[in-house]
Amino acid sequence: MSEYPHIKIQQEDFDLTTEVAALRAGHKDIGAVVSFVGTVRDINEGDEVSILELEHYPGMTEKALEKIRLEAHERWALESSLIIHRIGKMYPTDQIVLVAVSSRHRENAFYASHFIMDYLKTNAPFWKKETLPNGDERWVDARITDKEAENRWIK
Repeated sequence: MSEYPHIKIQQEDFDLTTEVAALRAGHKDIGAVVSFVGTVRDINEGDEVSILELEHYPGMTEKALEKIRLEAHERWALESSLIIHRIGKMYPTDQIVLVAVSSRHRENAFYASHFIMDYLKTNAPFWKKETLPNGDERWVDARITDKEAENRWIK
């Protein structure tokens, strides 16, 4: 694995093309790059959402994401991987997360990126708060379907 930072927690937006180019740099053996970009939705649980705010516990979050990233490397033959997760206030259509995985063969990259995203949706130490147009706020929990998706990866 390269010296490129593999985990980034940041407020600022990211550029997919720039991040994938950096991930691929120096890897002539890559046959596949799979990337997933998650965006803020304007509807959740049937309600319009005007703001999504994410909080995290610095230090703990990076360690947890690095642990799951390395587990993906243990399970599949990967060349490199990257997780970027934004924090702070975001609005509908804003990018919130990037998972990018490279490998010699596409299957490994697809499985690993799916595995990492399922973990992020259920176990990553982020706290999400939605603000509705009327000013009401609510904390967001993982969905049952997210937990079911995570269960497919249990060894």
